[in-house]
Amino acid sequence: MTTAAIIVAAGKGLRLGGAVPKQYQDLGGKTVLTRTVEALLACQGINLILTAIHMDFRGYYDDAIAGLQADRLLPPTAGGDDRASSVRLALEALAPHAPDRVLIHDAARPFVQSDLLNQLCATDGGAILAEPVVDALWREGVAGAETPVPRAGLWRAQTPQAFPFAGILDAHRADVASDSPALDDAETYRRAGCDVALIAGDPDNFKITTTADMDRARRLVAKETCMEIRTGHGFDVHRFVPGDGVWLCGVHLPHSHRLDGHSDADVGLHALADALYGALADGDIGQHFPPSDPQWKGTESHVFLSHAAGLVRERGGRVVNADITLLCETPKIGPHANAMQARIAEIMDTDASRISVKATTMERMGFIGREEGMGCIANATVELPL
Repeated sequence: MTTAAIIVAAGKGLRLGGAVPKQYQDLGGKTVLTRTVEALLACQGINLILTAIHMDFRGYYDDAIAGLQADRLLPPTAGGDDRASSVRLALEALAPHAPDRVLIHDAARPFVQSDLLNQLCATDGGAILAEPVVDALWREGVAGAETPVPRAGLWRAQTPQAFPFAGILDAHRADVASDSPALDDAETYRRAGCDVALIAGDPDNFKITTTADMDRARRLVAKETCMEIRTGHGFDVHRFVPGDGVWLCGVHLPHSHRLDGHSDADVGLHALADALYGALADGDIGQHFPPSDPQWKGTESHVFLSHAAGLVRERGGRVVNADITLLCETPKIGPHANAMQARIAEIMDTDASRISVKATTMERMGFIGREEGMGCIANATVELPL
């Protein structure tokens, strides 16, 4: 099993002004660093979190992480005089843990999302989050704008940046004596002759550097906190007919029968889609995809669930969690529950940790107990702007 650690670079950070480094300043009732570490702890793909700090600010750090104690959160390590040395010292401190991969992140980027962290953890070699440059670029001269710079193929780097642990540690060790400091860890890794992939980042994953950045961050937090919780409920049943397998929660299970329906009759995805529509107070599958319309005949049910999850995103919301209970005597669900959980998360573009899939029998009672069909109960919780 691949293990991944993340280093959070939290040095002096005084460029924002004032005696308190920016990562320890207030952002909507929590420090910037608190929000950053919370975002990292929310990603189950990260096994260890190590923060490199300036020890003059150890008290600020302790206050920031108070209440966030977790086995994955290691005691902080002392950073160096600059970011590169801080990262190298943190890598050395991680060496006894020997993770397979390491991500390196700025403490002042508190809005990184779990899906991007998971992509970085799953990449084999070096990889960085980045955004393509879309604005016109000019090189400054004595009189102001002097020379236009073509922006084709240019990207703005973000963090985290991810690497094989042994490779980036060796690269930092080799780069210590360089007369030309690397711009970031990706350049250090490239100097060692290794490739670095580009993964499209998120515009909200910006680094708080100026007072304008902090104002933007506070607006974003305020927008996120002006939310309401909605819940929806879904239920679906389908009868068995002769066949060779059933589709359940997006996974095909070999079986002596199949479920009969206008689409592929996936009771799990149907019930969950209806739960999402219910949370939005936006009807049900039949209203969005009428069975009287022949174009939906035989449609794979992931289309319905993807549409429902897309409506949540379009309204500025997010799926907090989904809980699916399949009702059946056969086939056995337990051996396939993890695959179903992963498939639903993929369809909904969310983290699998937000999805629960389980099953129960009907104790041989009723049409489900007689194995004439099966059903599903689903509940979904979403967060929507007020």
